Amino acid sequence: MSNIIIIHGTGSSPNGNWFPWLKIELEKLGHDVFVPWFPTPERQSLENWLKTFEEYEQYLNEDSVVVGHSLGVAFLLNVLEKLESPIKAAFFVAGFIGPINNPEFDELNKTFADKQFDWMTIKNNCRKFVVINSDNDPYVSLDKGQELADKLGTGLIVLGGAGHINKEAGYMEFEFLLEKIKSEI
Repeated sequence: MSNIIIIHGTGSSPNGNWFPWLKIELEKLGHDVFVPWFPTPERQSLENWLKTFEEYEQYLNEDSVVVGHSLGVAFLLNVLEKLESPIKAAFFVAGFIGPINNPEFDELNKTFADKQFDWMTIKNNCRKFVVINSDNDPYVSLDKGQELADKLGTGLIVLGGAGHINKEAGYMEFEFLLEKIKSEI
């Protein structure tokens, strides 16, 4: 079975959105699932998040899967740049790189997302990428999802009318993502 790590975004927590539901569903299948709690929005920086993540690095190996939502995607890109050996798969939901044209969030997110990523290293450190964005996300425009998919050399899965694919958009469960993960692992 796989180690699966789910990463929340700005202003969220392990208890937010569809994360608790997904954790339970994946554990029912026999996987070990970790959902770290990162400082946000106070003390939110890439440095602080990497420090928090140190205790979870031991669970990253060739059978590991990571799932990121929103800023959690950019955080995971930073993690993938630093890995010593590749993981199995990454599922990126409502993710982005660079600014999202929202001054409040761009300030909070800049140490994570507003940088030049080493795409070759990232792609070498993960065997499969799945990128999922919505066509009416109020925070992350669809072109940001397409940019991310293009950089990763994968297709973009577009969900119609799914907002930020979070609690506010009705996503306390996320069956589509669960099925995608099950099909890849």
